[in-house]
Amino acid sequence: MDLAVGLRLAQAPEAKYEQLSADLGISASAAHASVRRLQAAGLLRPSSRVVNRLALGEFLEHGVRYAFPAHPGAEVRGVPTAHAAPPLADRIVAEDVLVWPSVTGPARGRAIAPLYPRATELPRRCPSLYESLALVDALRVGRVRERKLAFEAIRHRLVASAA
Repeated sequence: MDLAVGLRLAQAPEAKYEQLSADLGISASAAHASVRRLQAAGLLRPSSRVVNRLALGEFLEHGVRYAFPAHPGAEVRGVPTAHAAPPLADRIVAEDVLVWPSVTGPARGRAIAPLYPRATELPRRCPSLYESLALVDALRVGRVRERKLAFEAIRHRLVASAA
């Protein structure tokens, strides 16, 4: 959940705890606790909710697949993620679809655990965060080409949202 909060703050730097709560489907106190952990990890500036974009980018590029490994499981119904979701779905043609398990999901594919339990609601709740977490999943499970494309897209989003 902490990574989702950090990515959302990178997209919406002025978001208050109530907005983070609404966007992610978590309580305001859970959002506040995530911010504290992100500050302690150096992914947010001390005593603020300003994203340390350099540190976040470095963690995503080099650490996320080790800190949050994902292992595709059985085929289930779910929400497309990684290379099966936007924005990579338009750039990568792959036979294996990866999904976050959800009985109401629009696709069938191999299950991977999302980074936080309510991620399956993001396509309707906060589409831009859904896309960012799908890119993170491509970093977690993708091959070299997929990881490269995913990181380029994430880096572009981090730079664009800073401007």
